[in-house]
Amino acid sequence: MRPSGAKNNFLPPGLVSNLQEVLSSRKGGAQNQPNNENSTEPASSSSVPDDAGEVDNTKPVILVTNGDGIESPGLTYLVDALVRQGLYNVHVCAPQSDKSTAGHSFTLKETIAVTSAEIHGAIAYEVSGTPVDCVSLALSGALFSWSKPMLVISGINKGSSCGHHMFYSGVVAGARESLFNGVPSLSISLDWKNDESQESDFKDAVSVCLPLINAAIRDIEKGAFPKCCLLHVEVPKSPLTNKGFKLTKQSHWSPKLCWQATSANRNPAAGRFLPNQESLGIQLAQLGRDASAAGAARRLATQKKNLEEVESVGVAGKSDPNRKVKYFRLELLEKKQEEEDEDLDYRALENGFIAVTPISLVMHVEADVRAAASEWISTALEVQQ
Repeated sequence: MRPSGAKNNFLPPGLVSNLQEVLSSRKGGAQNQPNNENSTEPASSSSVPDDAGEVDNTKPVILVTNGDGIESPGLTYLVDALVRQGLYNVHVCAPQSDKSTAGHSFTLKETIAVTSAEIHGAIAYEVSGTPVDCVSLALSGALFSWSKPMLVISGINKGSSCGHHMFYSGVVAGARESLFNGVPSLSISLDWKNDESQESDFKDAVSVCLPLINAAIRDIEKGAFPKCCLLHVEVPKSPLTNKGFKLTKQSHWSPKLCWQATSANRNPAAGRFLPNQESLGIQLAQLGRDASAAGAARRLATQKKNLEEVESVGVAGKSDPNRKVKYFRLELLEKKQEEEDEDLDYRALENGFIAVTPISLVMHVEADVRAAASEWISTALEVQQ
């Protein structure tokens, strides 16, 4: 079922924005504008609207992002609960689609589209980029009217992000990017289990995390919240039966990366692109040249790149029949855990606790690791000499 929190545009967001401008001018919108011939003010080229609605400047600002996409139930339930409390100005800047394993990646040398989204009680935008893009853009001052939020919350993610999975996790990366910019942050994941979990578990996860969120805001205002780390929160699969919060350590758990060979006709990106491309061409032809020019250029640039990646896979422009293309699909599989320390994140989660793991921006290197590295470097240099 599609969550009701966000509005889905069936046309690409960049194109929709361009069409709105064109259609507005066709309907006489230009006639209602003041004569700017003698004005010294530059014309605005931004298609992103200003913050809408009344904003109570006495309330703390919370920015919400995630890795699963703006339509995910984890984000929808979280934003709804924050808005209903009436204590905060809630703003949302989240990926347009699922970027849960995007890691700490930016979108460089490409234009991303930002479209207003309908989430009741919040000012929201969906971004055709990664969680890190969303947080970086939101904190840049280019999108929202405020200088910085009081707190950034990234989540609630569908699935655990324990151990080494934190390096792959888009939801953790969103919170980490906030900390890079000096803004306190939380990331939240729900230990979702296929065939066991249900959407209402996200609502329960929000209810057990709200006290922690409210306490964070309170202590940030008092200057008592830790500034040296973000807090990653793992909620057990049955949130309402949790045994309480437990401070944990990052484990060495990591998912098993399983690459499966697949046939060309099962390649999902190729299947998605061609029908969309054909449909987009028909839409542009119907809407006219003036409406299509700018919007199409933005969207087609991205789609062209995707098509080249799908069709070429390293042989773009090559027609040599002897060159073979193979297709693979990555799956993340769970594997048996061997660490038994009860204070590790996944062990606490398995035991029914809400695991809270501090994540620092400085990689901690233990003494035995430093000693091993020092011994190897000394030995290696002696051999070379």
